[in-house]
Amino acid sequence: MTRTFNELMREARGSVREIFPAEAARLAASGVRLIDIRELHEWDEGHIPGALHIPRAYLEMEIEGAVADRTEPVILYCATGVRSLLGGQQLRAMGYASPISMAGGFEMWKAEGRPWTQPVMLTPEQKRRYSRHLLIPEVGSAGQAKLLASKVLFIGAGGLGSPALLYLAAAGVGTIGIVDFDMVDLSNLQRQVVHTSERVGLKKTESAAATIRALNPDVAIELHEEMLTEENVQRLIEGYDVIVDGTDTFETRYTLNDASVRAGIPVVHASVFRFEGQLTVFQPFVGPCYRCLYPTSPPPELAPACSVAGVLGVVPGALGILQATEALKILLGIGESLVGRLLIYDALEATFEELKLRRDPDCPTCGAGASREATAATPQPSAAPADSAAQQFVAPPPVAQPLVVQPLAAQPPVTPVLDSSG
Repeated sequence: MTRTFNELMREARGSVREIFPAEAARLAASGVRLIDIRELHEWDEGHIPGALHIPRAYLEMEIEGAVADRTEPVILYCATGVRSLLGGQQLRAMGYASPISMAGGFEMWKAEGRPWTQPVMLTPEQKRRYSRHLLIPEVGSAGQAKLLASKVLFIGAGGLGSPALLYLAAAGVGTIGIVDFDMVDLSNLQRQVVHTSERVGLKKTESAAATIRALNPDVAIELHEEMLTEENVQRLIEGYDVIVDGTDTFETRYTLNDASVRAGIPVVHASVFRFEGQLTVFQPFVGPCYRCLYPTSPPPELAPACSVAGVLGVVPGALGILQATEALKILLGIGESLVGRLLIYDALEATFEELKLRRDPDCPTCGAGASREATAATPQPSAAPADSAAQQFVAPPPVAQPLVVQPLAAQPPVTPVLDSSG
């Protein structure tokens, strides 16, 4: 049966509740989800703060991911209230009990002087470069603008840093800092993919910067050609939003941990050994810190150098990409980070295992007696061998330790892997 537009609208009004902006604002303030179903260019011109953007063409496809509970009320709005009414009718057909359309749409909302925001406008070239990000509701133009304004510091441009650098630069992280004092060696190239054969003998910072500039000119690069120490750590990490840890000695790792806790900066930590890798996020005063997990460093015999123990080149690649993923989640404020969880990867078995971590209440860095304002560094444990590509591991902490690694399910004991720049 053929129906006119007016008949379609009458039918939609019979099944979808309509409210004006004043009531929509009241319901949104009480926690009801507000969904903007206009096109991307309309969203970019301005939208209601806190609204979720799902273009009308993707509404049926994406609504289940955004609102899994079909009994939950949702408010749809468009420019004038037509698309939102018809969209609400489609949600009814999908089993959503309480779709609501905002009559008058965004135009009436603005005309009544209600708050609205306009995201940072991307250039036409940026819109093309980051187009796949812009299509994701959890990122969009606002999220991409966040990334472009973010600063991430890499401690090490080795096996872990290489893939993480590439992917964070490609994602449009606006400022990337690199701390490394080493030179590119031919033996690095089996896994450190940010460098090339032509750059053997060049400083790793300069080599990584050349690759990043070629990949994405949007990225500002801050190079720190120095070893991270107690004397310079606070200066090096200041002003960064996230730190990606590719350190290669225990001493450096403890120094970074204590300073990042004092500064309140999250650290995405990864480690590799032969065919294994581990990954976690240290969020100051939210989850455990590195000292909670490893109160003391292992004896030297349990920390063999890379040239002795070896590493499968793709393993630091896999862990570095996971580090980049965690960093992006933190910067965008999306998903569940690995704070309080340790992800263990076994490349030979192609398995992942997750362990729960908890804070040590007696930790000298982040325990009950510590604070963001005054966290004193404790004496440093003995350092691992000073090999810039050391692969290190440590036996599980004794049961008597205040904090232990706790498997989610009964598992054989797992030897924690510490790190390497690979």
